[in-house]
Amino acid sequence: MKVDREKPAGPASARPSAALKGAVAAPGDKSISHRALMFGALAEGETIVRGLLEGDDVLRTAAAMRALGAEVERDAAPDGPRWRVAGAPWRAPARPLYFGNAGTGCRLVMGAVAGQGVAAAFDGDASLRSRPMDRILAPLALMGATATSRDGRLPVEIEGGRKLRAIDYALPKASAQIKSAVLLAALGAQGETAVREPEPCRDHTERMLAAFGAQIAVEADETGGRIIRLAGGQQLRAATMHVPGDPSSAAFLVAAALVTPGSEVVVREVLVNPLRTGFYETLREMGADISFENERMAAGEPVADIRARHSMLSGVEVPARRAPSMIDEYPILAVVAAFAAGETRMPGVGELRVKESDRIAAVEAGLAANGVETASGPDWLRVRGRDGAVPGGGRVETRHDHRIAMSFLVMGLAARAAVEIDDAAMIATSFPNFFALMRSLGAAFDVAATA
Repeated sequence: MKVDREKPAGPASARPSAALKGAVAAPGDKSISHRALMFGALAEGETIVRGLLEGDDVLRTAAAMRALGAEVERDAAPDGPRWRVAGAPWRAPARPLYFGNAGTGCRLVMGAVAGQGVAAAFDGDASLRSRPMDRILAPLALMGATATSRDGRLPVEIEGGRKLRAIDYALPKASAQIKSAVLLAALGAQGETAVREPEPCRDHTERMLAAFGAQIAVEADETGGRIIRLAGGQQLRAATMHVPGDPSSAAFLVAAALVTPGSEVVVREVLVNPLRTGFYETLREMGADISFENERMAAGEPVADIRARHSMLSGVEVPARRAPSMIDEYPILAVVAAFAAGETRMPGVGELRVKESDRIAAVEAGLAANGVETASGPDWLRVRGRDGAVPGGGRVETRHDHRIAMSFLVMGLAARAAVEIDDAAMIATSFPNFFALMRSLGAAFDVAATA
């Protein structure tokens, strides 16, 4: 099913909808899209990327790669756009690299810039400026990089001309962004770098390093975590990449089908890497009718078609150890939990306090505005479900957070009254065709304006 790109600006609302029906493809995975551009820019030769997510965040990374010296071009084709990335020795950009709201792009490029020994300044929008960057700068400093920042936040300047040294680094928390930044820096370091993660988290960087020809070793440790070893001085080789559908974006489509009576939706070609499927495991534990079909491998990653049908759900306690595999899906899980019978408890989610917004606070405010009771602490959230009878009728402040915006629009499709969000513009950062695609399934949206 072909849908058009749409970029609403201003408020939007979702009304109670008829059953959602159809089969659609989720947009390309954002994490893999960022990395495909970066690795292509670091590699010898021309990398071809299909299925790239063309959201604002990823386009910021594309612009940064051009500023650092790589050739990045988009070609139109009958079967979808193709991106060509020709790697080249990196150079200091003429002006600060501006990442907008793209935390993944900003943090990973910091590591790559340090490893390549070029000077670069980094900046972003007000939301990104509020997010901690010292978690990246600290291990880079151990490797010999020199950087200045605004109290550990953007803007950041990394000095050039530094030859990094390998380190043996234990992650303070399971974080794919920290791990990936260190590994990208390690490509340019002297010696073998080891990164020790306390529990497995997203492994797209490790998989993609191997796909681009790097020698990388991954082993389990005695505590249930993993050790990743990468020798410095390796030259990546260009590759052909097909980006699978983003499971974090597919989560909104699946959730809408589960809570809207009579619905059945298939989301095609979704990444089902086991380190990204915690949300779907949790939904099954809640009683969701979800199946993975046509499972296969694509570009070194497992993919499947996900079928979801409307379901009667029950509250659960989500294991804290599952948080790294579903950290972006907690806002939409909280909305699903509002429709379940009983309480859903989510411990170990303190990282949500420092995402694009304080997502725990944003979720609680949005649920309260729509008649759902919650409680929270520094690193936990509890939602008391309404057993399918969510009042709705509230207006939600998105706090410039795309996942908060989409989560509460999904709520409006199955609540008793429409749910309004204050601003839909930032949805384009990760899901540029969200409105058109959801409408193609039967969703009832009202949008103030489009551009």
